[in-house]
Amino acid sequence: MPRPRTHDLEQLLDAAEALAVQSGAAAVTVRALSESTAVSNGAIYHAFGSRAGLVGRVWLRAAQRFLTAQREAVEATLDSGRGRDIAVEAVVVAADAPARFALDQPLSGRFLLTVDRSELLGNADLPDDLADELRDLDQALVDLFRTLAHAVWGRTDRQTVEVIRDCVVELPTALLLRGRRTADAAVRERLAAAVRAVLSLAPPGTN
Repeated sequence: MPRPRTHDLEQLLDAAEALAVQSGAAAVTVRALSESTAVSNGAIYHAFGSRAGLVGRVWLRAAQRFLTAQREAVEATLDSGRGRDIAVEAVVVAADAPARFALDQPLSGRFLLTVDRSELLGNADLPDDLADELRDLDQALVDLFRTLAHAVWGRTDRQTVEVIRDCVVELPTALLLRGRRTADAAVRERLAAAVRAVLSLAPPGTN
C-alpha cells in the first residue's frame, strides 16, 4: 500500500488535530480519522505505524510550530537594538509566546494543552525515532534559555538559565496554561510585569 503524499499527510495531521481539540485526545483513533478524511485505515497505519505514532506526529508538528514562532519572535526583538532593556523585552516576548501562539494558531495551541507529551513518551507503541524527536525539543528550549541568559547577563551558567526558565516556562504555566485561562490583554500584561520583576533582581551567584 503506497504511503500518502506529503500534502495528504498534512491533511491527516490537520484532521487529527481538530478531532483532539473538538472531542478530546481519546477521540483520535485511526478509524475516526479514516471516517473523517476518507483515507483508508491501512494507508493511515502505513503512514504513522500506530495511533501513538499518529498522535505523536501531530504533537511534534504543533510543538515545532510553537518553538519556531517563539524563536523568531525572540530573534526579532534581539535584532531590534542593543542593551539590557532589549534583552529583557526578548524574555518577555518568549514568555508571551504561548499566548500569542494560542491566538495565531488556536488549533495547534489547544492541541498542545490537550495531549500530554509525557503520556506519549510512555506509550510503548510510539516509534523510537519519533520519541527521540520529541525529546530533542527539550534541547531547543535549553538553547533558547541560554541565548536569553547571555543577552540579559552575559552568562549562561545553571543559575541564570534557571531564572530564564522560570520566566519563560514556569510563569506562563502558572498564569496562562495551568488554569486554561483566556490569553486576554490583562493576563498577558500581568505576565509581562512578573517577568520584568524577576529580571530586575540580580541572578543567584552575583556578588
